[in-house]
Amino acid sequence: MTTSTTTTDESDALQPYFDFDVPRNLTVTVGQTGFLHCRVERLGDQDVAWIRQRDLHILTMGASTYTSDQRFQVIRPEGSVNWTLQIKYPQTRDSGVYECQINTEPKMSLSYVLNVIELHARILGPSDIFIKSGSEITMVCIIQQGPHELGTVFWYKEQILQMHKG
Repeated sequence: MTTSTTTTDESDALQPYFDFDVPRNLTVTVGQTGFLHCRVERLGDQDVAWIRQRDLHILTMGASTYTSDQRFQVIRPEGSVNWTLQIKYPQTRDSGVYECQINTEPKMSLSYVLNVIELHARILGPSDIFIKSGSEITMVCIIQQGPHELGTVFWYKEQILQMHKG
């Protein structure tokens, strides 16, 4: 009679695991689509869920969405180790901790922080400026922002759009 035992090290080697080499603190502005990237190696027949920590709401499980809020969706290309939670049109109330969870026993999870901020802009100087037609004017716009790239700034004069990369 032959018996086989599995050591803890061998069973751990068969377990799924998270790739920790992904950003886990994301800052976006209100309305700017956010992506939380979770990489799970050696998933096997397990599933990955995204959970909102503040109310423990299951947002997605596998490829299915379990929230009526259509702004949340999981993106996972066929056979990929990437389970990306997409949050469209985020609002400040969406800020908080989100958890990427593997349905092993016990559960394995990795926390992510989403910061949704509002940008506030103001133009320095008086609100009304009178100048002679054809004269040059310099205006300075101060934008208070979080620790991320600003992107494109749009200037409007009446109905004409002026664009400035900055």
